[in-house]
This record gives sequence, structure tokens and C-alpha cells, in this order.
Amino acid sequence: MSQRAATIVGGGIGGLAAAIALHRRGWHVEVLERAPEFTEIGAGISLWPNALRALEALGLADAVRELGAVEASGGVRDRRGRWMSRTDNAELTRRFGHPLVVLHRADLLRVLADALPADSLRPGSEVSAVRHEREDDGPVVEHAKGESRPDLVVGADGLRSVVRGALWPGAAKPRYAGYTGWRMITEPLAAPPAEGAMTWGRGERFGYTALAGGRMYCFATASLPAGTAADPAAGGSPEYAELLRRFGAWPDPIPALLAAVPEDSVLRHDLYDLPPLPSFVHGRVALLGDAAHAMTPNLGQGACQALEDAVTLAQCLDGTPDMTAALRSYDLLRRPRTRAITRRSARLGTIGQLSWPPAVLLRDAAARLMPARVTLRSMTPVLGWTPPGHRMTATGDGKR
Repeated sequence: MSQRAATIVGGGIGGLAAAIALHRRGWHVEVLERAPEFTEIGAGISLWPNALRALEALGLADAVRELGAVEASGGVRDRRGRWMSRTDNAELTRRFGHPLVVLHRADLLRVLADALPADSLRPGSEVSAVRHEREDDGPVVEHAKGESRPDLVVGADGLRSVVRGALWPGAAKPRYAGYTGWRMITEPLAAPPAEGAMTWGRGERFGYTALAGGRMYCFATASLPAGTAADPAAGGSPEYAELLRRFGAWPDPIPALLAAVPEDSVLRHDLYDLPPLPSFVHGRVALLGDAAHAMTPNLGQGACQALEDAVTLAQCLDGTPDMTAALRSYDLLRRPRTRAITRRSARLGTIGQLSWPPAVLLRDAAARLMPARVTLRSMTPVLGWTPPGHRMTATGDGKR
């Protein structure tokens, strides 16, 4: 039997994870990345127990944990800095077998890229077209360095996916969530906060969590029309100046964290999700990650779901020589789950961005009344995922 070949379009977290999973099952893989190198400009990333379980299936969980930070606890605060809810990471580990690990996106991408043969990584290979010449033929990928005719194409090229646009031309366009987001990383702090937190205001939020080396990953949101730009008259870095204006007087330690952020390092992006697709599969082409189900970052599940996709896709393909049946199984496993998580993340964002004062008071009161164990139990459908054919191992059963 000849070696099967896969072309992965997109060299981000999901694309590299899919390449690793297939390569370790004997596939010949190539990863086409339009950027000149495999790297990540982004800030921090949260890897929840379900993501670490996916990384375990790839043999990379230990390497990733060594680069990340695990906080003792975290939670949600109100605009005056008072705790409304808190989560113990030890309890998270007890229930789900892994803690919450936070690390820099570039570190995760490096671990993934290093797990692949160097000649399978093809930077500077922007894809211009994907097509099926005949229904019974494999897909064709045209890119900056030529043409590929693999057995399988994996579209892992993000929110504005070229693969999705080519083969799902009637799919709904990404929809704006109603708020923009900032991400940033502080310089190393002499005394970083012991706990992470998300502070809810009125139409604004500010969160922070620990990274390795005494740094903190910070993120913020504000309800604004899509495409709203920072005021250039602010001088220096307009994005940094806007953060100071919006959050500089918020409760400690937020002002100190902002003071430790390099002004020119702030990243800002309007936040979108993707309306549900009728299928993640078209012929011998499969979508994963943001290309299939882009979601808002409120649950910290975007990259986690991409990792789940990658492991599930490879497992389905490993289970049968019938690629059509394998891809159908992948679609049936992943589409309902990611749709539910996308909706849940959108709902949480709507709640977090409330701005009408009476609604904010009711929201904050409800958050204070919710026991931590109930909050953790409600996350079981998200965090309790295991790769197909595996069972979750943890001290707890996730039901208490």
C-alpha cells in the first residue's frame, strides 16, 4: 500500500498539530504557510485540560507544560476589584486530570514545528486556489511554489480561510462579535500577582494571567463598532494610550500591569466568530480550527478546539482505509461539539460586555451567588473531552 499524502494549508497551531498527528501515522505531510517563517506574533494562550489531553495524544504535553505557567487560582472580579467567583487550579486538575497552563503562542508553535521533519515545513507558500478537477479525483492545491495533488487537503488557514472560500463559496461570512480586543505581555515583574483574574466593567473587561519568567499575559475588550481605530492624536502608541485611558484607573494590579507593558507591543483585533457550516468536509478536503469554527476568546477554547480537531481527524483516518467514511466520522464528531462551544463562548461574551447599569448589577449578583463547584461542573462538557478511543483519567469524575 502506497504512502498517503496530506497537504495542510496553514502553519498555525491546528495545522501543525494535524501534520504531526498524520505524520506519526505514516502519512507524508507538507505544511503550506504563507508567512516567510513558522512563528507567531501573538501574545499568550490558555491550554485547558482538554487541550493538554490532545497534546498528550501527540506526545507533546510534557514539553508544553515545561514552557508554561500554572496559577494556583483565578476568577472574576467586579469593577471595584471585589471577587465575584474564584476557581482553584488544584480542583480543576483533580476533576479533569490536568491544570490550566498558560504560555506564549510562539513557544507552543515552536514545540509543534520542531516535532515535524524540516522538509515538511514550507513557508512562503501562499495558496491561491483549491479545487477538485473531477468528483472522484483527489484535490489540487495551487500555491506560490507550485502545485500539490495529495490524497487529502486540510484547511487550517484561519478566519479568512482561502480553502473555505474556494470550496464553501456560499458559506456565511464571519460575524463581528460587537467588541474589539487587545492582547499584551508585560516585562518580567519583581512581584507578579499570585492569582489571575478577569475584571468585568460596563461594556469593558480586563484580564490577566501568569506566564513563565514573571511575565503576565493581559487582555482587554471594549464594545465598539467594527473597524474603530485608536485616536492617533494621543501620541506615541495610540493603542497603548487608549488602554491607559480606558483601564488606567481600574483596580490594582491593572495600572501596574499596564505600566509594565512595552508600548509598541500591544496587539488589537476586532473579534469575530463563524456562523455554523453545513459540513467541515468537501470531498477529500477537511476544515479545522478557525477555518471551520472560529469562536470568540471568552472560553479560551479557540486553540484548544483546533488541537482536538487535529487529533480527531487523524484518529478517524487511522480507523479505516475508506477516506470518505473517515471524513464523515470526523465531521459528525467535531461539528456538533464546536458549534455548542462557539455558542457558549458567544453567550459568555454577551454577558461580560453588558453595559446597562441594572443589567450589570444583576449579572454581578448572579456571579457572586454561583458556587465554584457548580461553575466547574458546568465546564465538564468542554473540559472533559478525550480523544476518540481514550478515557479521561483524573482523581475526580467531574460530577461533584
